[in-house]
Amino acid sequence: MRIVRRPGAFVCGIDAAMDVIGGKWKVLILWALNERTCRFGELRRAVTGVTEKVLSSHLKELEDDGIVHREVYAEVPPRVEYSLTPLGLSLNAALEPLGLWGREHIYRGAEEAGGGVDAGVGVDTGVGVGVGVGVDAGVGVGVGVGAGADCGAEPQVVAGLGHG
Repeated sequence: MRIVRRPGAFVCGIDAAMDVIGGKWKVLILWALNERTCRFGELRRAVTGVTEKVLSSHLKELEDDGIVHREVYAEVPPRVEYSLTPLGLSLNAALEPLGLWGREHIYRGAEEAGGGVDAGVGVDTGVGVGVGVGVDAGVGVGVGVGAGADCGAEPQVVAGLGHG
């Protein structure tokens, strides 16, 4: 595995990290690969909206940076699988607090409008990831997001409105 350093001086560690994960899709690719090893088509379905060209480019960059491992099997038809390296796993672990911050602040507008926000996160490593958020402002609003461990699984969003 060769790690390619991009040209330019970094101001701080955040600057260097953002150089590796910058862009709309890379963090979503890392999330999908954190669940399990995936083939290209599985990743394309898991990261909804990404084009084949961009996915291919980002995977190559992540591989060059030592974050993603690309395994090519000598079969007919050829099979290629992508997985996270130990460096990629440590990067995902470093991104967990950022994800928590995002979940806590996603409904900041509702909190500023006078309601309280209660965000909870549940992780089941055998099945998938679940996120739950509740807002209490006289009327109850609940939103849940879930995704299965299968890279081909589409995230499911469930929302409910209740009178409190």
